Amino acid sequence: MDFGILLLRSVVGLTMAAHGAQKLFAWFGGPGLDKVALGFEQLGFVPGRRHARLAGLAEVGAGLLLALGLFTPAAGALILALMLVAALSVHAKGGFFLTSGGYEYNLVLGIAGISLVFTGPGRFSLDALLGLSFTGLSWGLAAAIVGLAGGAVQLAGRRQPAAAQASS
Repeated sequence: MDFGILLLRSVVGLTMAAHGAQKLFAWFGGPGLDKVALGFEQLGFVPGRRHARLAGLAEVGAGLLLALGLFTPAAGALILALMLVAALSVHAKGGFFLTSGGYEYNLVLGIAGISLVFTGPGRFSLDALLGLSFTGLSWGLAAAIVGLAGGAVQLAGRRQPAAAQASS
């Protein structure tokens, strides 16, 4: 079981970190901060550059923490918040399936991240090495509430997207 959790943590965490590196540094074929900032502005996250930088840093940070199994509740909550914002601000209009631009990928990453708080990061983690026991139903529920609230706060602060303002 511990090896399975390590595998899941590593894949989800490093995927999130790579996604953030695409935003911040244009690594792995990503658009880089300037293009991402423009996209954030168009989605109503103003100022776009600040939101893009914070999203990229949160993705890299949460992804690395999850992959390492360090402060797993914080990592899981951040991943849930990030994926909630992405799903609702970008992908919801595409429906469920990724092939239509939908939110299935965001859902899988967000739920995988928060699920690892409920199960714990496993024996092969820095949390375990340091003797930190942030796991179980209470920690999972708390992280889920924090993640959902964090995502909701970001979505609530969003301005009406530029395209919608122009048509009204």
